[in-house]
Amino acid sequence: MKNRRNFLKALGALSALPLLSFVPERKKTPVRFKKGLVISTWNFGLKANAAAAQKFLDGGKAVDMVEAAGREMESDLTELSIGLGGLPDREGHTTLDACIMNHEGKAGSVCFLEQIMHPVSVARAIMEKTPHVILVGEGAQQFAVANGFPKDNYTNPAAEKAWQEWLIKSEYKPIINIENHDTIGILGQDADGNLSGACTTSGLAFKMRGRVGDSPIIGSGLYVDNKVGAATATGLGETILRSCSSFLIVELMRQGLHPQAACEEAIKRLVEINASILKVEDYQACFLACNLEGEVGAYSVHPGFTYAIWKDGKPEVLPSKSLLNG
Repeated sequence: MKNRRNFLKALGALSALPLLSFVPERKKTPVRFKKGLVISTWNFGLKANAAAAQKFLDGGKAVDMVEAAGREMESDLTELSIGLGGLPDREGHTTLDACIMNHEGKAGSVCFLEQIMHPVSVARAIMEKTPHVILVGEGAQQFAVANGFPKDNYTNPAAEKAWQEWLIKSEYKPIINIENHDTIGILGQDADGNLSGACTTSGLAFKMRGRVGDSPIIGSGLYVDNKVGAATATGLGETILRSCSSFLIVELMRQGLHPQAACEEAIKRLVEINASILKVEDYQACFLACNLEGEVGAYSVHPGFTYAIWKDGKPEVLPSKSLLNG
């Protein structure tokens, strides 16, 4: 009887272990999503998804789809949060961050890149042509030019005007859901059921020169595991960097959580980790995820996060649930 009581105690202790303890990987047989899937952050994801969908219809792979989506947004020089049209740092320079990750676990990233139109494609070139994952600053620009990406000195007049107005007080203050968009994160699944993801951004407006957020960091702004699923993030990058959120979401899905439940748990963890650093009312963080079965999850700290989805040939924008006020 004593041995039986001890056994039951041990069993109870095991059941109380944290979620990320040694839980076996799920054994589901993936349902290959033959009609393609693309999900992107924010309303402007519709435009990005259309480019990805066309690449899918042309027979492209998932990595081609997400790169095409990123390039579509980088090409819009009126866009204030992505590409060369983005808002500058506090010294007036627009600096770009991007990353890409394919179904084989290969990844490429650029940080603090200047005067290059398509950082997402530079990131892909790093992934495919070098032994590295991340190139930054001048070295990233040198690599880009050497690989056929021309320098471009474009300055968005709207971004220049906003910077000049900011200089009057030079006060930095994060704004939740500014202009209802930010970084674009894209996840795609091709006809073979393989996953890839990409992120591209001009980063935080009026940031300190040299600042890099979560978007180009594999495991924070983006993570793909072709046995499980993929996740991407948008919002205040510092909060996401501290919690390695995209990797966490994929690991939670590995343990069997639906993408929605995984995103919700990751937001809770993020808020806990940042509680002693920032007031929760002062920042937004948002996650988007999918698994191999084509199931999708989206969740944010505050309401206002939206995402675009292209599935079964149908494009739409959907609101995300949030931890606070809805």
